[in-house]
Amino acid sequence: MSLLAGHSVALYSAEMPENTAYPSLAVGMVGFGMIFDETYRPCFEALTRSPLVLSGGGPVGIRLAAAATRTGSRVARFLRDSSTSGDSFANLVGDSASDELARSPVDAVCVATPDDRHFLAARAALAAGKHTLIEKPSVLSLTELDELVATAEKTGALAKVVYHKLADPDHKKLRTLYQDGVLRHVNNGYCSLLEPKSISGGQFAEWIAGRNPSTYVAVHYLKLIDFTFGPDWALDRVSATGQRGLVGPVDGPTWDSVQLQLVYRHPDGREAAFDIHTSWVTPDNFPGYVEQEVQFRFDNAVWAAHQRKRGVELTVEGRTPHDLKNTPNYHYNGTFLEPWGERSQRGYGIEVIERFFKEVATVEFGGPPAERPARLAAARALTYNDLSADRNVVAIVQASEAILKHAAAGRPGCVVKVNQAAGGLVLYAPGAATPEVLYPGRV
Repeated sequence: MSLLAGHSVALYSAEMPENTAYPSLAVGMVGFGMIFDETYRPCFEALTRSPLVLSGGGPVGIRLAAAATRTGSRVARFLRDSSTSGDSFANLVGDSASDELARSPVDAVCVATPDDRHFLAARAALAAGKHTLIEKPSVLSLTELDELVATAEKTGALAKVVYHKLADPDHKKLRTLYQDGVLRHVNNGYCSLLEPKSISGGQFAEWIAGRNPSTYVAVHYLKLIDFTFGPDWALDRVSATGQRGLVGPVDGPTWDSVQLQLVYRHPDGREAAFDIHTSWVTPDNFPGYVEQEVQFRFDNAVWAAHQRKRGVELTVEGRTPHDLKNTPNYHYNGTFLEPWGERSQRGYGIEVIERFFKEVATVEFGGPPAERPARLAAARALTYNDLSADRNVVAIVQASEAILKHAAAGRPGCVVKVNQAAGGLVLYAPGAATPEVLYPGRV
């Protein structure tokens, strides 16, 4: 693996000297759409201005070295419109672009494509020994997850997944109170995330055919529940239903909204049930860009949080609610003029990506080469983002997609049970004499 020590870190700014005295990591992007623009771009810009500084170590530069997309049009426009002069990165185009990126001298790869394209790009990167960060959901089946985890283990690379909502201040406080025993024994909960029609009809119109908003956004809450209240419980069963007819035919495989239920079993035998509602057909003139709400009920408490109503309401003539939002979420991502005069873009949506780069830099530069295996093991033990800890989330995604596929074919009401005698994921359809094994191994 090339560590590119001593290379320039000057993609967006000429502030850095051309020959830095510290090492740097070259990063490749697979996908260059809205997610890149909202989170990866400002992260790269911030790390160009100020390199990472490792605990007990020195600075490490981060630079975007290449981007792989199907058409290259967004990358070309970005490079053309960039205010920088002379700074550039490779624009890899075509169906084999992600494979070409994996063969290039980058140290880490970030996969931010539509979810059904994650697996092949991540597999190519990990097989080439590149540390890899995948946008949620990591993959769509446990078989794919197994292969990626095994590949990362074989090549000595980190395999991570982005769940930026775990870094939301509200969600961090929820986990803190639960882990400290202030909130005792979660019993049930409700989560809702509703997005406007412009998401399904505009930004993601090219890839949503045959897809559903649950896979796209419910995974944030699947991970929040699994990570916050686990690991001393077991996923027991999954069910789902939904509505069609707005972004696709009423009898087709493309879903407008989905209502998902998952049930966990505590060690004491008590069950905890969670309902998660998602939609991407909310009216575009809804006051918030997204409507996010959670409520969790415990033996001794109730936790309720409304992510849209954080104490800020804004009205600007001719600007809200489209250009500017009536109830903005500046915790996720916001642009600011700092009190000391610097302009910045920050928030938990960016911090979680920067954290991945810090984990990679620590593995590669955080101590003597002989101790790299120990540093790699420590990074893999971080269950908030390691792919090996994503099993329950991927299991729920795979189960829900199978249930919705049956519903679209006229067989609603299926339930997937977990870790049965017949297999790890077993689908039971009403009226069917034999269950369908979705995954034979244990979840």
